[in-house]
Amino acid sequence: MHDERRRIEERVARLHNQRIKPAIYAATTPLAVEAWQAPGEPVPFDEAAAAPYEPFAMNTPWGPPWGTTWFRMSGQVPAEWAGKRVETVIDLGFVGDWPGNQAEALVHLNDGTPLKAVNPLNQYVPIANPAAGGEEIHYLVEAASNPDILAGDFAGPTPLGDVLTAGDQPLYTFKRADLAVLDENVWHLDLDIEVLYELMLELGEHDPRRHEIMHALDRAMDLLDLDDISGSAAHVRAALAPVLSKPAHASAHTVSGVGHAHIDSAWLWPIRETKRKTSRTFSNVTSLADEYEEFVFACSQAQQYEWVRDNYPQVWARIQESVKKGQWAPVGGMWVEADGNLPGGEAVARQLIHGKRFFIEHFGIETKGVWLPDSFGYNAAYPQLAKLAGNEWFLTQKISWNQTNKFPHHTFWWEGIDGTRIFTHFPPVDTYNARFSGEEMSRAVRNYQEKGGATRSLAPFGWGDGGGGPTREVMERARRLKDLEGSARVEVEHPDAFFAKAREEYPDAPVWFGELYLELHRATYTSQARTKQGNRRSEHKLREAELWATTAALHAPGYSYPYEKLDRLWKTVLLHQFHDILPGSSIAWVHREAEAEYARVAQELEEMTAEAVAALGGGGARVFNTSPYDRAEVVRTAEGTPAYVEVPASGSAPVEAAEPAQPVTVDGRVLDNGLVRVEVAEDGTLSSVRDLRANREVLADKGNLLRLHTDLPNYWDAWDIDKHYNNRYTDLLDAESVTVVEEGPLIAAIRVERAFGKGSRITQTITVRAGSPRIDIETDIDWHEAEKILKAGFPVDVRAPHSSAEIQFGHVQRPTHTNTSWEAARFEVSGHRWVHIGEPGYGVAVINDSTYGHDVSRTVREDGGTTTTVRLSLVRAPRVPDPGADQGRHRFTYSLLPGASIGDAVAEGYALNLPLRVADAAGAPEPVVSVDGEGVTVEAVKLADDESGDVVVRLYESRGGRATGTLHTGFPLAGAHVTDLLERPLNQADIDGRGGVTVELRPFQILTLRLERAATGR
Repeated sequence: MHDERRRIEERVARLHNQRIKPAIYAATTPLAVEAWQAPGEPVPFDEAAAAPYEPFAMNTPWGPPWGTTWFRMSGQVPAEWAGKRVETVIDLGFVGDWPGNQAEALVHLNDGTPLKAVNPLNQYVPIANPAAGGEEIHYLVEAASNPDILAGDFAGPTPLGDVLTAGDQPLYTFKRADLAVLDENVWHLDLDIEVLYELMLELGEHDPRRHEIMHALDRAMDLLDLDDISGSAAHVRAALAPVLSKPAHASAHTVSGVGHAHIDSAWLWPIRETKRKTSRTFSNVTSLADEYEEFVFACSQAQQYEWVRDNYPQVWARIQESVKKGQWAPVGGMWVEADGNLPGGEAVARQLIHGKRFFIEHFGIETKGVWLPDSFGYNAAYPQLAKLAGNEWFLTQKISWNQTNKFPHHTFWWEGIDGTRIFTHFPPVDTYNARFSGEEMSRAVRNYQEKGGATRSLAPFGWGDGGGGPTREVMERARRLKDLEGSARVEVEHPDAFFAKAREEYPDAPVWFGELYLELHRATYTSQARTKQGNRRSEHKLREAELWATTAALHAPGYSYPYEKLDRLWKTVLLHQFHDILPGSSIAWVHREAEAEYARVAQELEEMTAEAVAALGGGGARVFNTSPYDRAEVVRTAEGTPAYVEVPASGSAPVEAAEPAQPVTVDGRVLDNGLVRVEVAEDGTLSSVRDLRANREVLADKGNLLRLHTDLPNYWDAWDIDKHYNNRYTDLLDAESVTVVEEGPLIAAIRVERAFGKGSRITQTITVRAGSPRIDIETDIDWHEAEKILKAGFPVDVRAPHSSAEIQFGHVQRPTHTNTSWEAARFEVSGHRWVHIGEPGYGVAVINDSTYGHDVSRTVREDGGTTTTVRLSLVRAPRVPDPGADQGRHRFTYSLLPGASIGDAVAEGYALNLPLRVADAAGAPEPVVSVDGEGVTVEAVKLADDESGDVVVRLYESRGGRATGTLHTGFPLAGAHVTDLLERPLNQADIDGRGGVTVELRPFQILTLRLERAATGR
């Protein structure tokens, strides 16, 4: 047989695209359209319904950036359309085919009932099937003219990312608002051809099935009457039916399809627009559920459900009904799909707590899995936290974006730092926006790593990132692919069903230990530094407010624990941990609002904490320690006078001058407190840091070396830092001044001022305090660079085979060598409050109060010694998608801690991030809880969320070894239970003869205790 593939493929493609697709709508008639441009921000339906409308013609420009235009549409179904399937078709002037980053609209009836949204791939609104003819159509359409931030493929900065800079020129030209007859035969023929044609192209050129499909398509095209597409469509479909009905091979891979609509809670649009996106997508999804009884839609992010509940009650009611029918699957059990690296441990716990509680309360459903497809890496504490929240499985997708190494598994057990394992799946289709194309189905099978061990994978299908969700066309594809020779089988089902089947067939799946590091988007540890600082400080202020509110509730008559306020503020912070807000990868508008929200949260928490402390009664200055460790350090009183104080963990003490072992002295540019001696060079770097206790020099070269690198990644400016950034840099060695600004005896400090780059300035105050080996570097930057990154380096004279970086509820160790491509790819990594390096017998920690990104490297010197260098990433200057990212003022502190063990790093990390508080109070009561036992660290103290008055304490083993200890309470104890994260009892805790709770922890184990107060206590 002659090879006619090219002729046939080109013939089918032309007839399909140029003749069949245009015939899907058999007849159309225009609607009458009027318009009203809403001034400023979006308005409620009732206000829009009462507004004055003016006639609006097709092909008219409309929509300033971030504007809202309401369109009033009316018409009547022609009588001759009786018995046919009639729809409205609306084209706002869409650009491209991505629904989420351009014009979108929600169609309402005149009474305000939301019907359905329209977007590029979902332009129809159903009217009647069959129509009676004569139906009156009246719509109010809320159209959002959101700008296309991705235009130009991220090639350069745009002012469109903020309503303050976007201008007011119309962005779109309205193309169509018609009543139309859907020719179902032609529509189904279009889908038949599409599925077969795409499958054919994926099959091997020597596969008989490919040739069978090809010739069937060729013969079918002979039956197509070009003058009567509609009349011949049924005959063409009949000719294709035999090749569409052949069943899949017995060994065919099974793809579990789960409807999905990834909606970023903010990204290339502000939060206010996400609230509207949820209504649009969820209206479409519930409408689709009415058409396809087998449809199942998985939806995460309790925050988005709450927005719909509060703003779109009719859509909310439809969601509740779909949940009851089993077509809507709440998943994920988190408040938002948060970043996987940056939120603190307690914050990740609260994400799970608030998310799962929402679904239990509103749907009676306890979600079983963590649904987190699009975060930029996943911390190694997740398995334990997920299991403690009652989850059985974990789903991710983003690891497929790895720049260097292909992740070796798709179905596996993920083991966390404490040893907890959770069954995990990573869909081989390599997208969470699948549409069941031939290429996707082929990729899922070809890419699947578990061949021979398992036979099934999951595919989230539907348009996403900016919402949109599944379409009827995708559902039709799923039906055709349910059992089709040459393709994987598609089975639309609940993700819980997939995970149950996958685990049953593959119980001995391989194990991956430790973090799921994404070899891409490493700059998200640093971009938008003020947003990250707001998160870090909010987390610690929430801890502080809860501790002292609990103390006041237990001991201050008349004080009421602020349940509602804390709940609301926690949810605000959790929202801003979304994986495009906290990572710094959103438009300017998002980060401008985030900074304002963090300021509001800080003020409210400050007032809450002050109120709680004041409730304990006045009587003199006291110092309050929120840290879980005893502290002996210098604090400034309300008058600004330094005082050396000793304060118990989670407790308070009077501001009474204790005596440090030795005062701090200044000799030129040398600061000495008997523990460390710090010499500042003329260029402002640290020329020497000598640990006087160990009698050794800490530095191998200039310390606190500020290095300015050129930073232009190949793509994704705000997200990525590529390895070549390290090839071009300038060391900042020209200090304008090096000045002693404080001379002891309790505090000594030297200030270094520099100017550099394009008008940037940096002022650093290097401080040594009596009684502490910690050297603080308080930093004030006025930053005006573009496409640069500033790092601060500490070359330490230790031979460290690995570094340890704090993560949620523990730490991870990473090699400092680059033996393999996996290690070399970790040239920029994340950590929380500290990084530790060491050799047997000696270690050094670098501590910070708001920095997450860092790198660790090592070299061998000519003298044979090893230099291990820790460099903190301080601030970046990407221009896309926010051209003003990080510009302006930044204030933060980082510290060098010589002679540090891991335990020292943990304690000082808490200390730097939880400054001592000085306030007027009477003799404060003993701490709510205290713990003896090394490595047992209290992370949270609060009252139980059910308002029972029980005290909830979350603690963990922080050093990486086994720990035993006793938890003592500052109130009479009636009983104690170990609980899950949702504070539900699991088993009774052991109470010793003196009323203490016995604690035994494996390395990095998290333990939540619920403490019942005795009746004699308040």
